[in-house]
Amino acid sequence: MERAVLPEPRPAPDELLVRVTACGVCRTDLHLADLELAARAPGRVPGHEVVGVVAGRGAAVTGWEEGERVGIAWLRGTCQSCRWCRTGRENLCRSSQYTGWDADGGFAEYAVVPADFAYRLPDGMDDVEVAPLLCSGIIGYRALRRAHVGLGGHVGLYGFGASAHLTAQLALAEGLHVHAFSREPAARALALDLGADWAGDVTDAPPVPLEGAVLFAPVGDLVPVALRALDQGGTLAVACIHLTDVPPLDYQAHLFRERTLTSVTANTREDAHELLALAEPRGVRPRVTTYDLADTDRALEDLASGRVTGAAVVRVG
Repeated sequence: MERAVLPEPRPAPDELLVRVTACGVCRTDLHLADLELAARAPGRVPGHEVVGVVAGRGAAVTGWEEGERVGIAWLRGTCQSCRWCRTGRENLCRSSQYTGWDADGGFAEYAVVPADFAYRLPDGMDDVEVAPLLCSGIIGYRALRRAHVGLGGHVGLYGFGASAHLTAQLALAEGLHVHAFSREPAARALALDLGADWAGDVTDAPPVPLEGAVLFAPVGDLVPVALRALDQGGTLAVACIHLTDVPPLDYQAHLFRERTLTSVTANTREDAHELLALAEPRGVRPRVTTYDLADTDRALEDLASGRVTGAAVVRVG
């Protein structure tokens, strides 16, 4: 990732200026670096799990004071007037904008964010701990809801990285049985340490049929694998912004008996507020590997090669 010296950003009238203290490293950052997601502008600063303190305010901002701790997530703006926004589905707004894609993100000393899309953070979690919640946690939370697993049900998590290890903690706190799938032995060991009922390779069959599953690994070949592991009436939620091609599905083997295949697209602010309120009382604690800002490239390389167990977070300043 190219480094640059940029001027300190100036907040628009509706924006906060944030002095960044930590920024989580998300797989979406890899998709942007590898051009699997087309760049929206040259030289964009990535990073969208941003924690910092308010360092300035636009003239129209109310409700925030300088020095307050603040979080910035992936979704940073919507039109707030289309039918998707009006019906609580702002994640589907066709005018939505995203941190680190449409505007500079948090792998920097300062960032700006519309005040309406900034978040207050749990007091009992430090900056490094809370950073992964701002995308990995929120997306996992939304994906778990879309998998529709009832109390005491069995849920499968395919690809046990940053998002899955947070989702597993939420699921366990809700009384679900968690089955983790990963190619990495360290990730499987982490799942069991967190309390998962079972952990295996991504192509292994779980010990029981699954009521629901979430695919976090951006590997289309795993879609039929996960569908085959579902019980009748089960749902697979694909929590990926980019996915390699899905092979042909066999209707009888993969979808018949009312199995459902669905996707997860970004998040709503309601998702974020709910997750941030639930995380601390439900004991969600990210397992974090930290890097200095100068080592952001190494953090991305470690994530790409599977050397990060849990979440990676860059310390800034």
